[in-house]
Amino acid sequence: MAYLTLAAPADAEIEIRKSRFHAFAFPITDREQALQEVNALKARYPDARHHCWAYLLGNPAGSASAGMDDNGEPAGTAGRPILNVLQHKKVGDTLIVVVRWFGGIKLGAGGLTRAYSQAAQSVLDHAELVERAPMQRLHIALPFSDEHALRHLLAQYGGTLDTLTYESQGIAAEVSLPESSGSQAEWPHTWQITPV
Repeated sequence: MAYLTLAAPADAEIEIRKSRFHAFAFPITDREQALQEVNALKARYPDARHHCWAYLLGNPAGSASAGMDDNGEPAGTAGRPILNVLQHKKVGDTLIVVVRWFGGIKLGAGGLTRAYSQAAQSVLDHAELVERAPMQRLHIALPFSDEHALRHLLAQYGGTLDTLTYESQGIAAEVSLPESSGSQAEWPHTWQITPV
């Protein structure tokens, strides 16, 4: 089942009762990349009071991996609302960080929850979203002479060649293919294909 993800990073800013909420959205592939983006924003905006975030890896309708942080805001008022927007909009492989500058007026728990939700919604409204098909990773052992055939089949099915190693007996490749690409029955029977 396909899901949405970001085509490129995006940002948007809202102001609520003199507090500025600048939301940033990034396409990500793993937790480490998400944390790097969060740390980069903390370094870029050290004067901000809070850098709250949430990410969703994989298909939001399936077994997605998620993470979030309220970064000093009252528990459940920042990270969870951001994550809820990602889940509701069915956007995966995405990190949203909302940087907040306090404007001097306390918003209360309900106000904070609404503000972080609005900021996350705003950045997704400004982002270009694309559809992504869930991928399966395969290890393929094949003869040297079949490298062109492998590349042709990957192009035909919308797959990618992740690694290619020339070994003494042939080629070892790791590939990613859309799960919807169907059976490997039409692939050469001389290839050894195993899931990664």
